[in-house]
Amino acid sequence: MARARRTEFEELPEAEAIRLAQQGDAAAFERIYQLHSRRVYSLCLRMVSNTAEAEDLTQEAFLQLFRKISTFRGESAFSTWLHRLAVNVVLMRLRKKSAGETSLEEITEPDEESGGPRRDFGGPDLKLSGSIDRVNLQRAVDELPPGYKAVFVLHDVQGYEHNEIADILGCSIGNSKSQLHKARMRLRELLHETLRDKARAARQAGDGDTADKD
Repeated sequence: MARARRTEFEELPEAEAIRLAQQGDAAAFERIYQLHSRRVYSLCLRMVSNTAEAEDLTQEAFLQLFRKISTFRGESAFSTWLHRLAVNVVLMRLRKKSAGETSLEEITEPDEESGGPRRDFGGPDLKLSGSIDRVNLQRAVDELPPGYKAVFVLHDVQGYEHNEIADILGCSIGNSKSQLHKARMRLRELLHETLRDKARAARQAGDGDTADKD
């Protein structure tokens, strides 16, 4: 009987799982976790770059979901609503790390700048000469302020449109575009610094080799 019930819930449509979970059905909530945990974890991992912390944040996000799922009214897609919870959990953690230097309000500050949509992570829009490996790119992303990082990860990594990001973060579409533009500009600066440091190190190594030969 238990196995039959488990199979039944494994095939349960999302909408029905949500309805039952709102009524307190634990198996239905487990089905929602099964459907969405991988992408929530991916989102958390991109924002904190630490597997253990990403796992912890994923669990915290679903704990928040368990507490708040009764408030979901279907006014937006469930995945958008859930990712809003997850992003807020991550931003709270990042704000604590940065000792309050950056707040969620930073995301929604008015600005007329805008950046065109692009989804490939670290794609040609970075306008960098030479090759940038993923390790250096991820390090640069890690250095972004939490507000910039949230928009960059949601758009360029997770593939959300600006209207969806605006819904997730509670800001306007224009502000989402502005924050993405600023994030990309900051990434270019950080990656150019990395390239300059590498070139400087290579020159110094070359000078050292020349001195040894003399």
